[in-house]
Amino acid sequence: MGQSSSAAGRHRHRLAAAVGISATILVVELVAAFASNSLALFADAGHVFADVSGIALSWAAVWVAARPRSGERSFGLYRLEIVAAAVNAVVLLAIAVFVVYEAVRRFTDPPPVQPGIVIVVAVIALLANGLSLRVLAPGRTESLTVRGVYLEVLGDALGAIAVLASGVVIATTGWLQADAVASIVVAALIVPRTVSLLRDSVDVLLEATPKGVSLADVRRHILEAPGVTDVHDLHAWTITSGMNVVSAHVVLAADGKPGDVLDHLGRCLADDFDVNHSTFQLETPEHVAWEARLAQPQH
Repeated sequence: MGQSSSAAGRHRHRLAAAVGISATILVVELVAAFASNSLALFADAGHVFADVSGIALSWAAVWVAARPRSGERSFGLYRLEIVAAAVNAVVLLAIAVFVVYEAVRRFTDPPPVQPGIVIVVAVIALLANGLSLRVLAPGRTESLTVRGVYLEVLGDALGAIAVLASGVVIATTGWLQADAVASIVVAALIVPRTVSLLRDSVDVLLEATPKGVSLADVRRHILEAPGVTDVHDLHAWTITSGMNVVSAHVVLAADGKPGDVLDHLGRCLADDFDVNHSTFQLETPEHVAWEARLAQPQH
């Protein structure tokens, strides 16, 4: 399997672009935070820093996963993409907790800021995040890693909106607590999406049946193949985003032709279930009986 076989690998240039854009936002917000004495910008810069680290981790995972397979790792390092997505989800959850903590602190003890600088920098950050989201959008439905990065940039955009809103409210009313309220809203929007990403990543790591693949339907398609009488030990799992795998023991009829059965099943699973790799152990009824005897407890 080459690099093009990985969904994240096909979008690695989008990940690199997102890293560059987010790193630029980070530098701009840090400089502006010093200039405006804005703790909101400091907090958002920390948010962006965590995201840049997560994106860089994802991009590195895609690069490492593209390395050639070895005898010790027959599937290569494709699973690193899923591990990176899970790490990103955990980081996002930690950021959400931090945002809530900061919101409470700012509500009780709001710092003085220069809202003009805050508004200008927030607009710049929002436009840059919008560009990143547009760059990443084509890959977010194919790769968990790209999806994780997309969610991180979306969190950055929400943070920029919160900072912008607080700057406008402070400039027009002087109510410094507006930043705290906006921060809680951002945390509430980040958590559900992040939990979904973490759940999907854990499902892959636990080799759950891929989403969109029904084992009952796969079994039915196999049994409908000419020359097949039964199927057992049917499993389906995901190696990495866009790489679904199926294995099964297929029992042939007396007149079943192994080559024709394999060709039919391979085409069927690839076309109807988006299965990239399928492995079938072809058996005769006699072999099934032998397996049953082997599975019986020995006295």
